[in-house]
Amino acid sequence: MISKWIKRFAVVAAAAGSLAPVLAAAEQYNLQAPQTIIAREIYDLHTLIFVICCVIFVVVFGAMTYSIIYHRKSLGHKAAQFHENTTVEIAWTVVPFVILIGMAVPAAKTIIQMKDTSAPDMTIKATGYQWKWGYDYLQEGISFYSSLATPRDMITDNSPEGYKKREGYANYLLEVDNPVVVPIGKKIRIILTANDVIHAWWVPAFGVKQDAIPGFVRDSWFKVDKAGTYRGQCAELCGKEHGFMPIVVEAVEPEKYAQWVAEQKKKMAAQADDPNKVYTADELKARGEKVYAANCQVCHQPNGMGTPPAFPPLSGSKIATGPKEGHIERVLNGKPGTAMAAFKQQLSDVDIASVITFERNSWNNKTGDMVSPADVKNLRK
Repeated sequence: MISKWIKRFAVVAAAAGSLAPVLAAAEQYNLQAPQTIIAREIYDLHTLIFVICCVIFVVVFGAMTYSIIYHRKSLGHKAAQFHENTTVEIAWTVVPFVILIGMAVPAAKTIIQMKDTSAPDMTIKATGYQWKWGYDYLQEGISFYSSLATPRDMITDNSPEGYKKREGYANYLLEVDNPVVVPIGKKIRIILTANDVIHAWWVPAFGVKQDAIPGFVRDSWFKVDKAGTYRGQCAELCGKEHGFMPIVVEAVEPEKYAQWVAEQKKKMAAQADDPNKVYTADELKARGEKVYAANCQVCHQPNGMGTPPAFPPLSGSKIATGPKEGHIERVLNGKPGTAMAAFKQQLSDVDIASVITFERNSWNNKTGDMVSPADVKNLRK
């Protein structure tokens, strides 16, 4: 194995004429390049501990190897006795203590700095869902959901052609429809919680990895130095689609951030539902098809046949063809003890009415029912 890597090193270095490509390739096996103060502290701490461990390894195993070879019994050496040798016992107690203190001091300093979320320039609340992220900009009044943007047919295509497409697809499973946008040079406090199970918000370049726990509020912070796009993932096993809820943060100049905020507010105002509007069945079904594609088909499949037993089919199901009140109740509150999540916090009354109307009139479900936003509102708890 070692000779294999030496050959690769020699080939790459000879072809490139320098060690730069080799060093760039080596970075793939290390932490990502740090882009925040905390990330640099973590990177430096990681390097320091790694060097200390390497030195200890060389010293200990070097001494062992030397002793085994040059002080073996076949050369006439006899084992020395150190029983109740005060000097030796003090040495092997004090030396590890000093090493641990040398490691603990910078580690404690970094941890304290990581937890200092005081005096932020802005605060973002991130909520983990199965399987997406919801973001609320508390000062700006902006809210949106961030879901995987990689085409679903590319994920499910297991043919040789599908594998080739995935290999050449930039940022496969690491792209979203709505990225988090933040200004550079500003301290961003991020508040973490979850709606269903434990998730974790992890962006390696920021040095941030914080669990999002239902019923609890945790927080962390970062301040990006350089404009760019930074990617992360949910780092806590949270169910079937755990690998499909990436995180994308776009760090921009403050001027561009102000423009983005203005655009988002206009977008939210344009998308706001008129509470007095009366919807037709066709309008609800058309909107419901989009809501289903964004929130439901990942588990219940585009054809409504699900993936039993974890995700039962909707086509011909008792819920989708039975009383509409039961259907509304299931979508609003989920089903405890199963993978069915509650959507009462994720979707509006209009979205829930739309997707239920769509489900009750698609595939083998021909109930002819229309669920209005008022029906959903009356059953909210």
